[in-house]
Amino acid sequence: MEMRISALIVLLLTVFCCSAQLPVNTTAFNKKSGVKLTVGKDNTLSVKWPVEKAVYGQLVINLDQDAPLVKSIGLLKGTALQVIAAEADPAFWLTVGKRDLVSQNGWNIFFDKVPLKPYRSHKVDLKKSSAAVSSYGSRTVIRIGEATAPGFTGAMEITLYNGSALLNIAAVVSTAADSTAILYDAGLVSKQRNWETVSYADVYDQLQTVAVQPGDSAKHQAVKYRTIIGNSKGGSIAVFPAPHQYFYPLDEAFNLKFTWYGSGYKNAFDGYGIGIRQDLYGDKRFVPWFNAPPHTAQRLNFFCQLSAAGAPAVLADVKKFTHNDSYVALLGYKTMSSHFHNEFVVNVMMANKPMPDTPNFVKVFKSTGVDMVHLAEFHYTAHPQGPDELRLLELKYLFDMCRKYSDKEFLLMPGEEPNEFYGGHWLQIFPKPVYWIMSRKKDSLMESVHPVYGKVYHIGNPAEMLTLLEKEGGLAWTAHARTKGSTGYPDKYRNEAFFKSDRFLGAAWKAMPADLSHAKLGNGRVLDLMDDMNNWGDKKKVIGEADLFTIEPENEMYAHLNVNYLQLEKLPAFDEGWQPVVDAMTSGRFFTTTGEVLIPSFTVNGRGSGSSGAIENPAAAKIEFRVSWTFPLNFAEIVSGDGKNTYRHRVDLTSSTAFGEQTFRQTLDLRGRKWVRLEVWDAAANGAFTQTVWLE
Repeated sequence: MEMRISALIVLLLTVFCCSAQLPVNTTAFNKKSGVKLTVGKDNTLSVKWPVEKAVYGQLVINLDQDAPLVKSIGLLKGTALQVIAAEADPAFWLTVGKRDLVSQNGWNIFFDKVPLKPYRSHKVDLKKSSAAVSSYGSRTVIRIGEATAPGFTGAMEITLYNGSALLNIAAVVSTAADSTAILYDAGLVSKQRNWETVSYADVYDQLQTVAVQPGDSAKHQAVKYRTIIGNSKGGSIAVFPAPHQYFYPLDEAFNLKFTWYGSGYKNAFDGYGIGIRQDLYGDKRFVPWFNAPPHTAQRLNFFCQLSAAGAPAVLADVKKFTHNDSYVALLGYKTMSSHFHNEFVVNVMMANKPMPDTPNFVKVFKSTGVDMVHLAEFHYTAHPQGPDELRLLELKYLFDMCRKYSDKEFLLMPGEEPNEFYGGHWLQIFPKPVYWIMSRKKDSLMESVHPVYGKVYHIGNPAEMLTLLEKEGGLAWTAHARTKGSTGYPDKYRNEAFFKSDRFLGAAWKAMPADLSHAKLGNGRVLDLMDDMNNWGDKKKVIGEADLFTIEPENEMYAHLNVNYLQLEKLPAFDEGWQPVVDAMTSGRFFTTTGEVLIPSFTVNGRGSGSSGAIENPAAAKIEFRVSWTFPLNFAEIVSGDGKNTYRHRVDLTSSTAFGEQTFRQTLDLRGRKWVRLEVWDAAANGAFTQTVWLE
């Protein structure tokens, strides 16, 4: 009898706990934020945020444990509510593998093959044990605890952005385990029929729409713009990832079907859903996944964009965040992207295949808004050390190709990743075609005249390589510094004459490694190096690089790209040489960006990027920077150093809304500082950084 009573008490307590009103902590919510918050007696939380004039987004959260988290989401105009989705749950599928922290360079490793080692996958579960609503500038964050997966704990966060029909849904989780690498899939799932059709832009940029069949098994879909759309009678909801952060570094930018739609995803989620996904095996080369160091808050997240006007309208809204996956023209600047191993010369010209009028790789660059491309051909495919005649023919073909495919609006610049003489991997650029061979016999001259090719250099050691760069006005820099084949570099040669020379530019930046706990890309690998080089006293620069192989229209190119905006009034013609490009690089008159954040100007007491000189009144230095952006901004960071230490002054920009342009001004005490630079990052971890201003 006592056992029956105890069991009844447990049952009653369980029922009570499941149905009890969950308290909502609103102490950090700003009632003057323009957001309307209602905590209902029916255990719901309703949030209305301003989207545009007289239009609100409305999200209703159900805090009952056994109910879907999203009771409804839609757009409210006056008293007319258009529900776009209802009774839906955020879905997160976490895959956990093992990071190699021993064989190379710890968390900066790229040469890792995580999916070839044991891994496990789990659904992220949500137990509605706590709820809080907080205001951060122009955004509202709803935090629901507790989100768990084996070995991981955290919470669910939904961020609403004033001024746009945009929200971000994240499972923010951490682990105590060391040496962890992760991937995640995510989306929205509902047991009720929310969407009548699903839409997406195919890889050739054609909008496709398919009817929803609730019983259809989930399928993977290759798309453009990384976006999948659910369409209901009330409107459309687009699900898409952070455009760069979601894509860990690979050698290839293949489109690996990064979205999904259908029923029973992973045989773990009941109902029909739409979402984003990762391919476990990547490009089947080196596949490092994301770093997840112990006790770091990993943001497994995706964005949603709402529209009452249907799939074409909501896709157009999503595309605005990435300028249609292109780099916009900016007055006084030309865009340059670097480090591509397309190997057109070896695969087409040397193979005696016909040359197309416009090859695919040129079409891709032009459609992406890249004005200038610096190649890195002959990457272990050609004959850099000879035989001489074969090497010279390869170079001639390289120069002929670049000449053929350059025009008034596009400049293709020859370049190589020589990986000789200096240690590690490095790139070079000359301001015109130069014939050189990476070997020299003891009894031969460094410089000679060839009857067909004219001046030819034979280079046999680091000193001669530096001489060549000096004579021909070229530049060299460390590729993928401190990782891959440059692990330990440029640190190992920082005191060498060639590094100290102004012919050695510095290093190149790419968003690697990847870590979802960071609010910016690249884990600081190269930006930290930039600060180190500044403190070493060497006036070095950091240029953006892509380091990619195959370049095709169907690839997911934009996610893996970055670009450098060089201060140039016009595009150089190939036959005139590209000395202005080299000059802009040498002087640091450029900024680097993923594309969503632009920094047209940055000055310290009027001095711009790359400049040197004393400033008046360093105790109250005037820092001014103009920024334009798409996603709402998160922060700017003014980084400075005194030759030994690095200092960071963070400027909170969370009051910004989507799609803006503004000049920001800060007054800082820069006494004792020798250099200053700027970074700006947005809510999707996209960003831009300037070159250094030197204070003498």
